[in-house]
Amino acid sequence: MTAPALSLWKGQTAHARYVPFERRFAYDVTLIDIDIDRLDSAARQSPLFSVDKPGLFSFHRKDHGARTDTPLRPWAERALAKAGVELDGGPIRLVTFPRQLFYKFAPISLWYGYGPSGDLRGIIYEVNNTFGETHAYAAAVSSDRSQHEADKAFHVSPFFDVTGTYRFTLRAPTDRLAIVVESLKDGARLHMANITARRQPATTGALLAIALATPLATLGVTLAIHWQALKIWLRGARYRSRPDLPAASMTVAEPMEKSPPTLTKDAA
Repeated sequence: MTAPALSLWKGQTAHARYVPFERRFAYDVTLIDIDIDRLDSAARQSPLFSVDKPGLFSFHRKDHGARTDTPLRPWAERALAKAGVELDGGPIRLVTFPRQLFYKFAPISLWYGYGPSGDLRGIIYEVNNTFGETHAYAAAVSSDRSQHEADKAFHVSPFFDVTGTYRFTLRAPTDRLAIVVESLKDGARLHMANITARRQPATTGALLAIALATPLATLGVTLAIHWQALKIWLRGARYRSRPDLPAASMTVAEPMEKSPPTLTKDAA
């Protein structure tokens, strides 16, 4: 059975930082899950959702990939090919925050690449910072639960240097979405962020309920990031200036064959 061109994920994202002090917070999120080859079908699922034009909820190709109005698949296939992933024409689904009215900010978007038989073969983590910059991490996926790591190449938080590594833990989506991203340095865990969510049909009723319950949800993501940053700064965390962008816009994350060692919460 072919999956709908558009569906929703409703759940929560949680963050924990471990240095120079421990702090945790979480907030609710709603994500869209869209087949990048069936955008027209996705736009027809509800009058409250549109593609490449204004709407209560919308998806714009220029917000992702090459940041143009051209098809998304060539960019995704090139990124996955650098990680040794060939999809052989299989579907690519993009999980991201929707554009709501005039605004969109997605700290992370997940591109799931499947083979023709529905086996998950690759993942692209498309990361954005609040300065309007973006970087992608691509990895091959060989099982329902995968771990991979990559050198940190992109400035995200003003309270961490662009040094160390990321460890990604991913489960193939079913009716549940689960992803963990950890920032590591010198054997210590600096920060952890995760997303856990349940799948929900993208009906007009569901979209209307989201709009009524959280009318500025996407803007709220940005406000929450800045609010938490202010709290961290007031507690004495050292601010680090934004460095230049890396020369390459994409980094390959390598699969981890064995379970990683136990990490401490200390950091250099």
